[in-house]
Amino acid sequence: MKKILSFICLLLFFQSTTAQKISGRIIDAFTNEPLENVNISAEGSLEATFSDASGSFYFPAESFPLNLIFEMPGYGRKILFLKTPEDDLLIYMAPAEGSLAEVVLRSTIIPQELLETPASVSVLSSSDLERFDETNLMQNFSTVAGVNVHQGALNTNKMSIRGVGARSQYSTNRVKAYFMEIPISSAEGETTLDDLDPAMIGRAEIIKGPVSSVYGAGLGGVITLLPAEAESGTHVGAKTTFGSYGLIKGNFKASHASETTNVVATYNHLQSDGWRENGAYNRDGFTVYGKFSGGEKNLISVFGNFVRLKAFIPSSVNKETLENDPSSAAFTWAAAQGYESYDKGLFGISNTYRFSPAFENVTSGYFRFRDAYEPRPFDILNEGQFATGARTKFSFENPFFEADSQLSIGAEVYREWYDTATFENLYGEFEGQGSIPGNILSNNEQDRRYYNLFAQYNIEILPKLQLEAGVNLNSTSYELNDVYAEDEIDQSGDYRFETVLSPRLGAVYSLKPAKNFYASISHGFSTPTVAETLTPEGLINTSLQPETGINYEIGFKGNFFNNRLYAEVAAFSIQVEDLLVSERVAEDQYIGRNAGRTDHNGLELLLNYNFKITNNLRARSFVNAAFNSFKFDEFVDEGEDFSGNNLPAVPQKTLNAGLDFLHTSGISLRATWQHEGEMPLNDANSEFREGYNLLNLKTSWTSEIFSNWSTEICAGLNNVLDEAYAASVIPNAVGFGGTAPRYFYPGMPRNWFGGLAIEYNF
Repeated sequence: MKKILSFICLLLFFQSTTAQKISGRIIDAFTNEPLENVNISAEGSLEATFSDASGSFYFPAESFPLNLIFEMPGYGRKILFLKTPEDDLLIYMAPAEGSLAEVVLRSTIIPQELLETPASVSVLSSSDLERFDETNLMQNFSTVAGVNVHQGALNTNKMSIRGVGARSQYSTNRVKAYFMEIPISSAEGETTLDDLDPAMIGRAEIIKGPVSSVYGAGLGGVITLLPAEAESGTHVGAKTTFGSYGLIKGNFKASHASETTNVVATYNHLQSDGWRENGAYNRDGFTVYGKFSGGEKNLISVFGNFVRLKAFIPSSVNKETLENDPSSAAFTWAAAQGYESYDKGLFGISNTYRFSPAFENVTSGYFRFRDAYEPRPFDILNEGQFATGARTKFSFENPFFEADSQLSIGAEVYREWYDTATFENLYGEFEGQGSIPGNILSNNEQDRRYYNLFAQYNIEILPKLQLEAGVNLNSTSYELNDVYAEDEIDQSGDYRFETVLSPRLGAVYSLKPAKNFYASISHGFSTPTVAETLTPEGLINTSLQPETGINYEIGFKGNFFNNRLYAEVAAFSIQVEDLLVSERVAEDQYIGRNAGRTDHNGLELLLNYNFKITNNLRARSFVNAAFNSFKFDEFVDEGEDFSGNNLPAVPQKTLNAGLDFLHTSGISLRATWQHEGEMPLNDANSEFREGYNLLNLKTSWTSEIFSNWSTEICAGLNNVLDEAYAASVIPNAVGFGGTAPRYFYPGMPRNWFGGLAIEYNF
C-alpha cells in the first residue's frame, strides 16, 4: 500500500512539474502588430518554441525561477525573469535600431528568405497596405519600383510590371495573382484586384518578371496575397471611412483564433458619387478565410469571396478636355449612361499534409463564376464565366545526396467556360433613358482548358553559393461554339495554342553575411485573353498565338549599418516575341493581334532605412526608383516602321519615397511622394503624357480606451498639391469623325478622407 501511495505522490508531483506552462502574446513595441516566428527558449534548456501568426506562444517550463529568452532577427534580444508560471503575458519587442526583419517568402514554390531568392521580389507588409485610404488595393502597388498602376476610376484599374501588360486597354493582364494557393486571376492571366477587401490582406508579395516555370501564363509576374489572420481569442469590429465626392465605406469584421482554428470574415460596402460625370460607384463584398488544424500532420485552409458591383463609366477624354473640363465624361458614354455590373464569386480549399519532416503535399481545389452586364455606346455586352481547377505540389527536403537541397514538383489544371453575347445599344433612339438593348449581334461560347506541369530544385553546392532550376510545361486549348447563325459564319471548332516549355535557372552568391548577389534567366508566356480574341463584330480571332519572352537579370540584396539599412539593385532585360497588341478600329473598339518584338531593359533601386529618434518615437523611410528603356525591337504596322521607338503607356522613370513616424502612444504619420515621368501615348511616339508629382498624407491614432475595447481614428489628404494630371492612358487612341484622340483618364484633384474603427475582444 505504501508503494502505491508513493507512486501516486510521485505521479502527482511529476504532473505538477510538467504541467507548468507559460503563455502570452508578443507584439512590436512601435506598431502594436503581432510578431510571428519569435524564438522562445529558457536559459540553460534545449526546449524552444515559436510564436504563431497572431503573436501568441505557449512554452512548457520544467522548473522556476527561470530566464525566458525572446529572439527574432531584426529585433533586440529580450530576457524576462519569471518566478512562477504566468498566463496571458504581453511581451513588447522593439526593432533593433530600426532594422528590417528578415522575410521568408511564401510566393516562391519553395519558401525562401528574401535575401536568398534569385529574383526581384517586393514585399508589402500590413503596415504598407494601410498607407492610403484603404478603398482600393491597387493603390498600394503603385509605390513598388517597376510596377505601374493606372487608376482611371475605382473600377477602371490596370497594372503592368516592367512594361509587360502596358498595352492593355482597360484591365490587368499578363500578371497573375493568388490568394495563398488559390488563383484570383483567370488562367490566361487577366486579373482584377479591385474587388478584394484590403482588411483581409496581411501581406503582399510581388515577383517581378516571368515566373512561368511555377505559375504558367504570366509574362509580367505574379502577385501573392497572404491573409490577415485572426489574433488569439474572439474579436468583432467595425470601421467606417468617409471622404470627398460622397465616399462612404463600411467594414464589419469578425475573427476567432485558437490552437486549432483561425477564422476571419468580413463584409464591406463601398460607394461614391464619383468626382466625374457618370462616375457613381457601388460595391458590396463578403470574404471569409479559415485555417483548421487536423492534427500535427494536416492543415486545411478555405477562402471565399463574393462581390456585387455596379459602377458607371465616364471613360477617357481628349487633351483639351483633360486640361479644361476634366470632371466631364466622354459624350457618348454620358449619353448612353454606360456602366459595368456583375456578380462574382470565388471559393477555394487547400489541404497541407506533412508525411514526414522532409516530405509534404499541398493540394488546392477552386471554382469561380462571373455574371456580367456592360452597356457601352457601341453595343451591350452580356457575359458569363465559370471556371474550376486544382493545383497540387509535393515538396521534399534533401532528396538527393547529402547536400542541403529542396525539390518541389506539381501540376495544375484549369478549365474555364465563357458565354459572350453582344446586342445593339439603342440609346440614341431613346434620349435621356440610357442604354436600351436592341437586336442580338453575336453569341459565342468558349471552353478553355489549361494544363501545367512544374518542378523546381534548389541546392546549396557551396557554403556561399546556391542554385535553383525550374521548368514548366503548359498546354492550352479551347473549344468554340458559335451559336449565332444570322451572320452565316460558323466558327465552331477545336483550337489549340502551341505547347510552351518555360525553364528557369538562378543563382545566389553570399559575398558576406546578409549581402548577396544573384543572377537568373527565365522564360515566360501569356496566352491571349478572351477579350483579345473577340472582334468588334463578335467573331473570334483564332489566329492569335501566346506572347513569349526571356528575362535576363542580375541584382544585389543586402543589409547595412547593423541592419538599419536594406538595399536592393536589379538590372534586367526582357526580350518579348509575338507581342500582343490592341489595334483601335473604331471609337472604343479594338482588335488584338501578334506583331513584332520588344526589348524591356531597366534598372530598379530600393532603399529602406529605419531609425530611432527617441525611445518612444521611431522613423521608417523608403526610396525606390525605376529607369526604363522599353523599345520596339522590330515592329511594322500597316507599312509604318516603329522599330526603335519607345513602348507607349510606360513612363521612362518613376520615383517613390515615403517617411513614417511611429510613436508608442499609437500615433502615426505617413507621407508618400510619387513621381511618374513622361510617357509616349502611341507607337509613333508623336504624342506624350506629361510627368507628374503626387504627395499624400495620412495620420492615425490607435488606442485601447477600455478593457477589451480598442479604437482607431484616421484622416488623410490625397494629392495635397492639387496636381492636374492623367492617372491612366489608353495607348494608340484614334480620333473619329474629326475628333481628337481620347487618350486620358483625368486623375482626382485634392481630396480628403477620414475614418473611425472600433473592436471588441471577448
